Amino acid sequence: MKTTYMRSCFKLMFGLLAVLGSLSANAALEIFACEPEWAALSKELGGDKISVYAATTAKQDPHRIEARPSLIARTRAADLLVCSGSELEVGWLPVLLQTSGNEKVQVGKPGYFMASDFVRKLELPTAVDRAHGDVHPYGNPHIQLDPRNIARVAKPLSERLAQLDPSSAAYYQSRYKDFESRWAKAIAEWEQRAAPLKGLRLVPYHKDSVYLIDWLGMVEVMNIEPKPGIPPSAGHLTDLLSKLQQQPADVILYSAYQDPKAAEWLGERTKLPVVMLPYTVGGTPEAKDLYSLFDDSINRLLKAKK
Repeated sequence: MKTTYMRSCFKLMFGLLAVLGSLSANAALEIFACEPEWAALSKELGGDKISVYAATTAKQDPHRIEARPSLIARTRAADLLVCSGSELEVGWLPVLLQTSGNEKVQVGKPGYFMASDFVRKLELPTAVDRAHGDVHPYGNPHIQLDPRNIARVAKPLSERLAQLDPSSAAYYQSRYKDFESRWAKAIAEWEQRAAPLKGLRLVPYHKDSVYLIDWLGMVEVMNIEPKPGIPPSAGHLTDLLSKLQQQPADVILYSAYQDPKAAEWLGERTKLPVVMLPYTVGGTPEAKDLYSLFDDSINRLLKAKK
């Protein structure tokens, strides 16, 4: 009787160990994405093999995020950190890395992935001087609004997922190939639809539309901010109004995370259309994923051009 009982206990114990081992082997990679666009791309490539947490929303300025305890806890649990880089997150990411104590996601480790390392960056400064505002020494970090950059980041990101989870490497490769094909087709369609936007003269609030402007052949006339990251004063807006009489523009832009008041003030006085762009996934109700992010951005600009 005792022997039978012991055998049953051992069977139960080994069964539980087998289940736990299986769960461990199939555990999803924990991805900490600094911005919504990288959370969305990670989901495209990782499917059900990953669990993704987006640290920010489209309504938050990615430059200025508080390193909250909840973010520290998420960083501590992460297998892979996916961020824009080029010092976009310089005000908060280093704090998360230092306080989390997670060796897997430190600089130089496989779990540390900066998207802007894999693209050609625009606006590389010849000199870095904080008197000129929030100048990024490694170039403009707002790379996500050129879909060609999304494509450039997708391949190394899929390879990094495979490196961290080699048992699922074929799965990640398959998802990347599928995404690559669909994305190339989408880019061709966007470029055809956006052709009328070439030469459109824009006044963005901040220098966060640079890659979108470059991709579609539009023109940045000037910015509402006097310097990157410096809110415009009443005097500056008056000067800007005077400059716009000498340098005509077609559209005034601001992003979902920015205060619209300055853009609306200029729009009222210049009679120019004012357009809010989603900036990233979730910035507008229509921008639900990476595809609709570009659909909605182009739709809004085309509507303003009419």
